[in-house]
Amino acid sequence: MGDKSAIEWTDATWNPVTGCSKVSPGCKNCYAERLSARLEAMGNPRYRNGFEVTLHPDQLTLPLRWKEPRKIFVNSMSDLFHEAIPDAFIKQAFDVMAKAHWHVFQILTKRAERLETIAPSLPWPDNIWQGVSVESSEYIWRVCHLQKVPAAVRFISVEPLLGPIARLPLKGISWVIVGGESGPRYRAVQPAWVRGIRDQCLSAKVPFFFKQWGGFTSKAGGRRLDGRLWSQLPMVPDAYVSVM
Repeated sequence: MGDKSAIEWTDATWNPVTGCSKVSPGCKNCYAERLSARLEAMGNPRYRNGFEVTLHPDQLTLPLRWKEPRKIFVNSMSDLFHEAIPDAFIKQAFDVMAKAHWHVFQILTKRAERLETIAPSLPWPDNIWQGVSVESSEYIWRVCHLQKVPAAVRFISVEPLLGPIARLPLKGISWVIVGGESGPRYRAVQPAWVRGIRDQCLSAKVPFFFKQWGGFTSKAGGRRLDGRLWSQLPMVPDAYVSVM
């Protein structure tokens, strides 16, 4: 399951859960929902329930079998903090991440309230990076919940960016990713919106990663902003990533 990924800011994906449900406008054209439908039609047993939340306990230990260190995007086909996922299962996933100390795990959620609630009962070694998705200024409150989580790296994914965000809360934030929407019903991103966030990051000295302009396909618009690539990563010690 996903030992390689085309996502620019990660190396691999790990999906101990598949399926999700929509909670805000950023979910409208969900790529994971489209892909799940295709995989279900192909007879993939992991997607026998389509886009319903489905636990895959047999996948929990997969990162322990990957010996080469890599950045791993957790639940690219779901949301680890979805209300249908039991606390005990989330804790099992975090225990695996803590054991697999040679990897970096990148987690994204739109369910920031549950994240804050359960965070005190979870292990937070330096190799677990926690982020929230924020698609517009209406959802910057998710960052406020993230700021209370004891992760060594807290990050924000502003994708798909659906409008200007004049004041993105950046206190205690280690990284910001921005991207436009892709797919047959994509909503176009405006350059001024992207520049506005980039400039806030530059001012606050927060690493900025511009993933894509988007379009009918994810690669359609490229990823150059003002003539250059923005691929900054969090400034973290090298020591926490060690080979077994």
